[in-house]
Amino acid sequence: MRPGMNGKADLIDRILATDEEIVPSSGFVAAAMERVRAEAAMPAPIPFPWRRAVPGIVLATGVLGWGAWETIRYALPEMRQMSLNAPVLSPAAGRGLQDAIWVALALAVSLGSWMLAVRLMRPSSWM
Repeated sequence: MRPGMNGKADLIDRILATDEEIVPSSGFVAAAMERVRAEAAMPAPIPFPWRRAVPGIVLATGVLGWGAWETIRYALPEMRQMSLNAPVLSPAAGRGLQDAIWVALALAVSLGSWMLAVRLMRPSSWM
């Protein structure tokens, strides 16, 4: 225990030992009951239309599953025929690739600086 903590603990014990009645401010009970009645009078939320959504979900799942099956079915034979040699790029294609790399780098730096600015402008919780 740190020095001086015993006095604080005694003070807290004395405060908690008092039997003062806690009385709400005037109008609190009426305002709270008014809110409760307003909440009870609100109509029930609209339920989600599961009967209409389930066929669409089943259809979408079936289409995606069929697409995945067809992709695998056609991709496996093609993958067996692929060679693992590195592609040969012409000098013109290499120049275009360099330009694309510089553009991607500029976009990444722009995004990073924007994210840093947003983070620095966010109010901190400890201040």
